[in-house]
Amino acid sequence: MSDDLFKILNAAQQHLDAGSADLPPYSAPPLGESASAILHQVADRLQDNYPYAHPLYAGQMLKPPHPIARAAYALAMSINPNNHALDGGRASSAMEIEAVAALAKMFHWPQHLGHLSSGGTFANLEALWVAGQLMPGTAIAASDQAHYTHSRISSVLGLPFVTVPSDDRGRMDLTALEHLLATQNIGTVVVTLGTTAIGSVDPLDQILLLQKKYDFRIHVDAAYGGYFTLASNLSPETRAAFDAIPYADSIVIDPHKHGLQPYGCGSILFRDPAVGRFYKHDSPYTYFSSKDLHLGEISLECSRAGASAVALWATQQLLPYTPGGVFAQGLESSHAAALELHHRLTESTHFLTPSSPPQLDIVFWAVNAPTPETSSALAQSIFDEAAKNDLHLALAKLPVRFFPHNTWLDTPKNDSENKVTCLRSVLMKPEHLLWLDHLWQRLQAAAVHEVASIPQ
Repeated sequence: MSDDLFKILNAAQQHLDAGSADLPPYSAPPLGESASAILHQVADRLQDNYPYAHPLYAGQMLKPPHPIARAAYALAMSINPNNHALDGGRASSAMEIEAVAALAKMFHWPQHLGHLSSGGTFANLEALWVAGQLMPGTAIAASDQAHYTHSRISSVLGLPFVTVPSDDRGRMDLTALEHLLATQNIGTVVVTLGTTAIGSVDPLDQILLLQKKYDFRIHVDAAYGGYFTLASNLSPETRAAFDAIPYADSIVIDPHKHGLQPYGCGSILFRDPAVGRFYKHDSPYTYFSSKDLHLGEISLECSRAGASAVALWATQQLLPYTPGGVFAQGLESSHAAALELHHRLTESTHFLTPSSPPQLDIVFWAVNAPTPETSSALAQSIFDEAAKNDLHLALAKLPVRFFPHNTWLDTPKNDSENKVTCLRSVLMKPEHLLWLDHLWQRLQAAAVHEVASIPQ
């Protein structure tokens, strides 16, 4: 944190403390030299991390929390509220309701039932749990590029799970989906808007047309990509998918990804508030202070950090979810950076790119080599060399069919077992667009160093 932020936080803490100044004084546990030494040890240990907040870190989905989120979280932690019940977090529960309403408004839902969660995994579990209550005995269907937790969650809930093949762009194959729907065994289709591997966007608008023909629920897993509904520079195809979100039955979105929040802060929203009946329970020892609906009564999770709600609420006040606003512009910058990196990779003789540009802000590419095996080995070498020059990327083993059919002629593209290790970059920081030249120079230098035989 900057010195200015510490000053702001200190002033806010004094203002908070003044609210209880009339109470008898008490002594907090003392912090002496030993505590200072321990914190310095903590700082030493934490240096054994990648520089996640820096623009030269362009690997995994790690976006630094906004400074106001960090400050608001720290301020709330002086109280340590628990949003499971009003007794444990009166103010933070009210802030959570307002923060979740802002998420719902972003998806054009005037009515909703929802709450924050520890992350996308538990939020998706709640969505599929409700789906199982409404469509008992039917299966959950998700793309082979959907997050692996959907099959795990289905197993935990005792629900059948069916994998839908994806097309060569990593999106759910509509023909394969309709064949499955025709069996009348599919109760819920999980539509992913922003897969974690390559950022592909399932065609939600077209899946909604199938919903009119077959009877099934649509759950949108937008844990990663949901906030891109605010971006104005998406392709028409991607825009159509996001514009269809208001017609889904449930949505998961993670503020701790693109929402500038500390981990863990996920959320689940249902379009029909009546699904709250499935959560109904009686716990008078927890809820004795009010007859109002408590967040703990519409959540499978019990204790939840009220500080997460406070941090999200504060961030929304500073950066509201307004199309064309500062928050939306940050998403647009990330998408623009991904498009520009894809363009440079396509023009380079060092690398191989998929035939279609990125739909959001995740870019993947292979090294130009005669075989997938050689390309995979070179990708690992370039990954290591780039890290030596402070450029931190990621690696992903992906189907060769994601690349043009003439890429590796001796490797069958229709065999799902044929994969290649790719370099992958998540350009989720708004600063990545300004830093793209720095990233590109380091990537090129790593390629030249490791593959001297590649034409320049």
